[in-house]
Amino acid sequence: MKVCAVQIGAAVGDRAANKSKVAEQLALAAGHGIDVAVLPELWDLGFYPADALALGDPDGAEAKEFLSGQAKKYGINIVGGSIVCKNEGTIRNRGLVFDRDGALVSLYDKTHLFSPSGEHENFEAGDRLAVYELDGVPVGQIICYDIRFGELVRTLALKGIKVLFAPAAWPHPRLNHWRLLARARAVENQMFVVAVNAVGTVNNLTFCGHSMMVDPWGEIVAEAGGGEQLLMGTLDLSIIADIRERINVFRDRRPELYDVQREK
Repeated sequence: MKVCAVQIGAAVGDRAANKSKVAEQLALAAGHGIDVAVLPELWDLGFYPADALALGDPDGAEAKEFLSGQAKKYGINIVGGSIVCKNEGTIRNRGLVFDRDGALVSLYDKTHLFSPSGEHENFEAGDRLAVYELDGVPVGQIICYDIRFGELVRTLALKGIKVLFAPAAWPHPRLNHWRLLARARAVENQMFVVAVNAVGTVNNLTFCGHSMMVDPWGEIVAEAGGGEQLLMGTLDLSIIADIRERINVFRDRRPELYDVQREK
């Protein structure tokens, strides 16, 4: 699976400019014969304008039309990062995925909202997982802060995914956390992780870039720098079965002993 991480910065509140930039980058990426293009979190409006509710995309209709058209135009799968999606007076941080024919194959609302920045006060949390297939490969998606929650990612792994897509808007000074968590989620679940970050500065946040593709051994397949970049990498999915057989953590689990509920 040849993947392109589209590491870009968004113009805050300017959906038209951001769509234009994404279209330009997807055209370049498609020229490299990729299978999947992955966008960062909230590429449509940036993370996030004060008037996000007013600017939200009703039912994600504009993003759906745009991303579907791009996927069909270039014959590639697009993991559309996430957008500000508005429904009935609320907004959600929503990921949309389209296959090579432009069909919507997954919709995921960020389930863990970053309370230290007040994201939970502006957005409504999702309540369902994202497990789907691209070109017959079982994959899953999370968004940014979700990567800190090992229970969520392990649940996706137990559903059989081989690749985890993690679009984000992850800021300094937590670059080391970003790199560590992407590798940890890959190693503990013996799968590929494609973590795609934003860049640029919004208010007091400077996003750290360093989009990464990590293999099931925790080795970095490809890693971007701190600026806008198209990061290409090839995921050799054939190695997963051997790794899971040699160290079969799924077989050796003891779920009857695990209690992840908070003690009262």
